Amino acid sequence: MGDFSQRLVEAIETNTNHAPAAWCVLPNHYHVLVRAEEVKPVVAELARLHGRTSFEWNREENARGRKIWHGVADRAMRGEGHFWATINYIHHNPVKHGHVEKWDDWPFSSAIGYLDEVGRDEATRTWKAYPILDYGKGWDD
Repeated sequence: MGDFSQRLVEAIETNTNHAPAAWCVLPNHYHVLVRAEEVKPVVAELARLHGRTSFEWNREENARGRKIWHGVADRAMRGEGHFWATINYIHHNPVKHGHVEKWDDWPFSSAIGYLDEVGRDEATRTWKAYPILDYGKGWDD
């Protein structure tokens, strides 16, 4: 997961000239929040990353042809609240799936860097201001 995390961040930075706003890699999926003028080149790069890593992992495990990645879903941010709730959702995802008790204990995410950048007080304020309860409900209405 560490290698894939690094490759994911590099793929985003190469295609957007920005670091991801937030990211998290879990054993069976990942989330990444990207600032991009055009999403198609980013999705194409993620598809190439999926292809390369699938080929490598299948070769390592002698499981040629096994499907590892199941696609990419993109969603435009609907506003500032959606953006900050998404950052909270991504950083909280390892807790949601039972991998850790505190989101900043998960090593395969941007959470630790986020805390270093904004500080714990600001992260707590953002967590309270943009909760993930009912995340996503009503944004497409």
